[in-house]
Amino acid sequence: MENTQFKSGGGAPASPSTQTSVDRAISELRRGGLVLVHGSADDSVLLVLAAEMANQVALAAMVRLAGSLPSVIVPRNRARDITGNEAIPPYSSMALPRGVDAALVRQIADPLFEPEKLGALRRALTIVPVRAGRLGPAVVQLAKWARLLPSVVVARVTDVKAAEAARWAHAQGLLSLGVSDIEDYVEASARRLSRVAAARVPLAAAENARIVAFRPADGGEEHLAIIIGEPDFDAPVLVRLHSECLTGDLLGSLRCDCGDQLRGALKEIGNQGSGILLYLAQEGRDIGLINKLRAYQLQDLGSDTVDANEQLGFEADERVYLSAAEMLLQLGVRSVRLMTNNPEKIAQLKNCNVDVVERVAHIFPSNAHNEGYLKTKAARTGHLF
Repeated sequence: MENTQFKSGGGAPASPSTQTSVDRAISELRRGGLVLVHGSADDSVLLVLAAEMANQVALAAMVRLAGSLPSVIVPRNRARDITGNEAIPPYSSMALPRGVDAALVRQIADPLFEPEKLGALRRALTIVPVRAGRLGPAVVQLAKWARLLPSVVVARVTDVKAAEAARWAHAQGLLSLGVSDIEDYVEASARRLSRVAAARVPLAAAENARIVAFRPADGGEEHLAIIIGEPDFDAPVLVRLHSECLTGDLLGSLRCDCGDQLRGALKEIGNQGSGILLYLAQEGRDIGLINKLRAYQLQDLGSDTVDANEQLGFEADERVYLSAAEMLLQLGVRSVRLMTNNPEKIAQLKNCNVDVVERVAHIFPSNAHNEGYLKTKAARTGHLF
């Protein structure tokens, strides 16, 4: 997994103002707006637009403001599908012709664009590797956090140096942020998670239950701690980390085992008398509901669950458990018996100073719809069944 690349370098926590700049940039990208991203004093200054949200007004503004023609940065698998070339770097840049139509940009980003039309895309584009550096991965990460396809349109601002970027952006009415703001965002946001509400909520599986809500600093969806019974925080607490799954948890989808895992965990914790289930706002392994549905479409065309996520441009699993660890630490939990089949959860909690003293297996029977999905988790992501 590469989703831990955006990690604090160990310095002082990012300030609320720098966190806010990332929050606002994510929102701006979701509505099809431009943001300015700059590196250190000798790095480039880029105007950035989410490829999925490309429109003619934004593309024209990008060319006018930047003084250069835009290109599209796409992740490895999308570049491979377009070019037919297997030897592809992590990110590639596709130069756009002058006067490009926004529909072409959206097609470049979309792996569900009709495969038979890829030949026309190849003829229309010049594709080069993105040079090693921090800006390319950082601006793609912004699109991921916006729950959009991880491809971005960028244009180099030719007459503005990084040291002048914020002042120039302000004069143009644009949001600006530095690459270090993006790199520090996940850890700094987790550290600023706040307990905002708590209430007793009797459950069918455990009547003695209460829910504690935690709000992230970015104003996004709340995470929930479902506390059953009266856990002894001086001893290892039985804990389940459960990423929300609207289709499985609420609708009873048979494509995954999420609903079974949720209800089974609540029942088992109730049977054992006490424990905590963290219900985390990480839909679709943290790619979001819309991208999860796109992944389902790719699976229906023959991809497995890992390949589908990667064809969209994501990692096989984008989840980071810093927020989960912070929730446990704020609740007073220092050691856990973790109900999981996923070794990555164990490794990440341990890395966040939560002692995992035991893995408690959490396995449910497959059905005709999710049998292949479960086999893929075992074979390709190391799940223990």
